[in-house]
Amino acid sequence: MTARMRPILTVLVALSLWAQKPVPEAVARGRKQYEQACGFCHGPDATGARAPDLIRSALVNHDKSGDLLGPLIRSGRPDKGMPPLPLSDAQIADIAVFLHARVTDALRSARVPSDYPEERLLTGNAAAGKAYFNGAGGCAGCHSPAGDLAGIARKFSPINLQARFLYPSGKRPAATVTLSDGAKFEGTLASIDDFDVAIKGADGWYRSWARASVKVEVRDPLSAHRDLLRKYTDTDIHNLFAYLETLK
Repeated sequence: MTARMRPILTVLVALSLWAQKPVPEAVARGRKQYEQACGFCHGPDATGARAPDLIRSALVNHDKSGDLLGPLIRSGRPDKGMPPLPLSDAQIADIAVFLHARVTDALRSARVPSDYPEERLLTGNAAAGKAYFNGAGGCAGCHSPAGDLAGIARKFSPINLQARFLYPSGKRPAATVTLSDGAKFEGTLASIDDFDVAIKGADGWYRSWARASVKVEVRDPLSAHRDLLRKYTDTDIHNLFAYLETLK
């Protein structure tokens, strides 16, 4: 994969993480906060100026509700000319919403075809990918080439296959919400941020609470994949993809 193509694919596969349509009000707040705190260096549309393009930033694409952006914004990168910014959790969350919305917009305008040529993606080493699958990646703990992954390379186009293993979707996290009086509610996690949590119960009811008033336990079946997003190197990704492409 060429250096030019890699950032485009990073934007492409990020969509599944941010498929939920952002709240327009949060995007507007985030845009205003971004323009005040970040726009001078990173450009008013986040495509770069004195500082790098944030739309193609791996950190932005791997961020979840400000978990990666927050520490960076607050500590800065003095060695690269970025000062620390004392922003609140709410301000950082809004900036994250704005940047993720910009990533989604960029993807929609890029229109990378689902039948993107395999030879442009297949640059890794399948043997090294198999070793990563069975070893450092921990993939074999949940998946089997003879089981759930049998014939996976026939089921999906190359670019969709890479997107699915990097950013799998379809399994929603579950949550247990415990109230101050000890009452518990369980269901599929509908939304969660620094201020509110909402679930949809097995009875079909949608319920929400202020985060400060309840205790929340989230069980994410895709947590192992999300953890890998912070550990993958480009070489790991290319090798793992090359191995998965052998499972026809």
